[in-house]
Amino acid sequence: MALPPEELLAGTRRALLHRLAVGQAEGRTPSLVGAVVRGGHPVWTDGRSMIDGHAPDDDVQYRIGSITKSFVAVLVMRLRDEGLLSLTDPLEQHLPGTAAGRLTIAQLLAHTSGLASETPGPWWERTTGTLRPELADVLGEQPVRHPAGSRFHYSNPGFALLGALVERLRGEPWGEVLRREVLEPLGLTRTTLAPQAPHAGGFAVHPWADVMLPEPLEDTEVMAPAGQLWSTAADLCRWAAFLAAGDELVLSPGSIAEMRRPASEPDGAEWTSAYGFGLQLLRRDGRVLYGHTGSMPGFLATLWVSAQDDVSAVVLANATSGTPVGEIAADLIRIVVEHEPRFPAPWRPLPEADPELLALTGPWYWGASPHILRLRADRALELAPLNGPGRGAGFRAEADGTWTGLDGYYAGETLRVVRAADGTASHLDIGSFVLTRAPYDPGTPIPGGVDPGGWRAY
Repeated sequence: MALPPEELLAGTRRALLHRLAVGQAEGRTPSLVGAVVRGGHPVWTDGRSMIDGHAPDDDVQYRIGSITKSFVAVLVMRLRDEGLLSLTDPLEQHLPGTAAGRLTIAQLLAHTSGLASETPGPWWERTTGTLRPELADVLGEQPVRHPAGSRFHYSNPGFALLGALVERLRGEPWGEVLRREVLEPLGLTRTTLAPQAPHAGGFAVHPWADVMLPEPLEDTEVMAPAGQLWSTAADLCRWAAFLAAGDELVLSPGSIAEMRRPASEPDGAEWTSAYGFGLQLLRRDGRVLYGHTGSMPGFLATLWVSAQDDVSAVVLANATSGTPVGEIAADLIRIVVEHEPRFPAPWRPLPEADPELLALTGPWYWGASPHILRLRADRALELAPLNGPGRGAGFRAEADGTWTGLDGYYAGETLRVVRAADGTASHLDIGSFVLTRAPYDPGTPIPGGVDPGGWRAY
């Protein structure tokens, strides 16, 4: 009998705790808390601490650093979905008067704006935000380091601008907008701009001796959208479930999927990391993870989601450095998947099948290259090469009788069924590519025509 989704086997739980314990010991971390989400529900949480008999639970706040950026990105995507902005709009159109006005909102979300990584002046993460009271103070006179759109270059000031954009369009502080529009609807009651008890203190651990130094806990003010938030393992489990499936109360699954697609070209075919809109992507252990890492003086944090496995992990630590929380979180996902691989959903037939759509299924040829067209739920189509790599994609049905490509080479392209005089399907047209029922079918409008001699041996 299959176990309920909220249960993990005892061996799995021990392996998870062992990985957490090794991370705390080898990383020399004052405290460490980890959690796992499966099927949208928390299924495991535990902690380790330097204090005997005491470990943090999932209600202890830690500073989450740049995981904050994923929250800000959701606020921006909400504005886009409401029609208040376009991601291709220059910032100046909605937030005039900055030195970054020509940069687009999408470039800021994806860290392709070319803006400097950090602010002018003293290290913003470890000093009071009163030193930088205005946006001009976090940008400086020449904030752009690279041509806009030319490369990925992580920028903390870029997210300060996005927070200010939210404030301008909503007419109130971004933190208040976040609380009302995102945190409360999702039940994230322990995610706040300032720490609320119980919370961990932040420490630096000496690299060559087992001694610690308390880190300052500053309010970064204008820079807050880049890394200010405090949260708990329990709240971040809810956030991971949201990033996995979306929630129409906050942001649709389609917009969440858009956020986690690489926004700039990853390095090489075997890329290991990339960035979407406010979300990092990591390829590890044969799977793609998305989420975000975070660090502030005294704290490290990571949240990873594996969509293919429907498993997420959160790891929080109160040390400035030394603990590979990103690796630990990825390992927690791997452990669950290896110990308890996901059961596939039972195969079930479609509730109904339009005969005209059913007639479209089967082999089609792009030139001499064979492809298979399959019918899926909700009148969706799926095109795949018959042998080896090629141009395949899923297609969403539209109200006008066409289909729109969802991924791969045909993402955003239109598939049309062109019919003969008797109503049968003559060929498929995908962005000017003609697919026919036979290789280079002479009875269809093959671009360039077909040699009248037909197929022959030489």
